[in-house]
This record gives sequence, C-alpha cells and structure tokens, in this order.
Amino acid sequence: MTRFAESTITFPYKRSLGPVVGAFMTALTDKRILGIRNGKDILVPPMEWDPTTGAELAPDFVEVGPVGTVESWTWVPTPSVQHPLQHAFAFALIRLDGATTPLLHAVDGGSSERMVEGLRVAPRWRGTRVGRIDDIICFVMGEVPETDGGDTGAAQEPVQRMDYHASITYRNPVPAATDRAVVASRNRRLLGLRCPRCERVYAGGKGYCPVDAVELGPECEVDLPTVGTITNFAIVTPVSYPGQTETEPFVRAFVLLDGTDVVIGYSPVIELPADEVRVGQRVAAVWASPAEEHDQEGGMGGAWGSLLGWMPNGEPDIDDPDLVNRIF
Repeated sequence: MTRFAESTITFPYKRSLGPVVGAFMTALTDKRILGIRNGKDILVPPMEWDPTTGAELAPDFVEVGPVGTVESWTWVPTPSVQHPLQHAFAFALIRLDGATTPLLHAVDGGSSERMVEGLRVAPRWRGTRVGRIDDIICFVMGEVPETDGGDTGAAQEPVQRMDYHASITYRNPVPAATDRAVVASRNRRLLGLRCPRCERVYAGGKGYCPVDAVELGPECEVDLPTVGTITNFAIVTPVSYPGQTETEPFVRAFVLLDGTDVVIGYSPVIELPADEVRVGQRVAAVWASPAEEHDQEGGMGGAWGSLLGWMPNGEPDIDDPDLVNRIF
C-alpha cells in the first residue's frame, strides 16, 4: 500500500499597491467602492491600464454601488478552508450600480434555489476594515448594506501596501526506496540504486532510473561513500518568513561522492563558517544522534533521513577546474 506525505509551503508577499489599487483599497475602509473611468466605461475594480489597448488610464475615480445586480453565479455547496464563507454560498458576477464591468464576489444566498440572475444584492462589510477586498465579507440579498459587528471607521492613512501569505499543500506518494534509504541512514549509510541497464547510480530514494524508465528495487541497492568534494555552493542570507529559524548567513553545498557520479545537492555544512567554504574542499558526512532522530528537524529529511550535512575531513583540497560543472 502506497504511503503519502503531506507538506505545506507558505510564501509571504509584500505588494506595493500603487495609486490606483491603493485608492480602491483605501476607499473600502470607508465602505465605499471605486471604479475608474475609461471613456464611457466605468471599470470595477479599477485598473491602471485599458484592458483592450494597454493605454495607461488617468486616475479618474467614480464611486459605484454599493448595491448591484447578479449577472451570473455558481453555487459552492461544500466550501474549503480557503473559501470566504464556511457554509454553502455562491460566487457571482455582480454589476454594481453605475459600473460597466461586473465584480466577482461571494453571495450569502442561503440556498441555491434563491439565487437567480437579476437578484439585487448589497455588501456585508467587515466591522474592522484594513484595505483588502475581503473588507466586503460577502454580498447579501436586498438593497441595504450590512456591517458585521462594530465599525472602526475609515483608515487614518492611505493604504499603500498589502501583506499576505499564499500557501499550498502537497500530498505526494512516498516510494518504498525512500523508506529503505531513511532506515539505512539511521545506520550511518548512504543508500544508492544502480540501474541494471545503464549502470548509472542514483541517490535520493526515487526508486527508478529516469533514463531507462526501470524500477529499481532492493536488489539494485548499493552503499555510497560518505566522503566527497564540494563542487558548488551558495551562501544564503536569511530573511524573515514563516518557519525561518536561521539568523546568520548559511551555506547550501553540492557534494560529489568519491568514486561515483552522484552529487548530493543543497546540503548544509557543519562547523564550517560561510566565508571559509570553497570549491574542491574535502568533506565527510555528519549524522544525527539517536536523540536528534526523534526530532523532526534532526536530519536533512526525505530520503537523506539522519544525514545532517557535511564537515571538513582534513584532507587536502581537490584542484580540478571541472568541479564547478558538477551540480547534477
């Protein structure tokens, strides 16, 4: 039975909004919705350029709505955690009064039977508004806007920047070769797989040869050397983001294992200052202790298991100009 591993990646963003989108977001804090004039048309949300010609639009703002008419809709019977409402609702294209283009937003319609084209809807405003599109929680049926809870009033300063996190969750199958490689790492072994056709050796626990499309089972396993040479490296200056624990510049190195064509990439270096790392440096594997193996941070993770990284082994550097070309 295939085992799956779930991972979530979060990306922080800081976006400068500019004079057009910034004005739109600032107006939302005052419970006003702005469009921008484009000839005879009023575009909502306002755009910086004509969507047809690409010509820059003058910031000629027009207040619209806040009431509007549903032009089309689709029902969401089972919302996910990323949806704006946690009960069944509709996504709808709403043409606000005075606007030419419709606005896409959520409608708290109660049931799909109550949703019809031509339905009049009004915004449900968030009590505390910060200058984001979800300052409008959703639209509700009728002509009268609502406010959820207390009302903190408009922003004291123009909204110029948007900070937010985008995240995505992956659920990937874990090959049996990966599990075997992790077990081997607890015994201080680097496990490789040799293709019976092309004789290439692979590491990383994928369990197949990408050249010959051959599945590589336990009979293909070989022990790899635990010493090697740094071929390339990058010095990373840490910035603040969710989950970042580093505070000082750190290195991610590529290590060519002795007597093989196997390069282990993006590896940490141990007891080696960033400004002392160099191409050709000889290194040996460093393994997590039994106590660290029980810590989720105890090792490089994935098929590398208990491998913490690499540290100098005291041998003379390798002087080979071709080393810098070995990253795969």
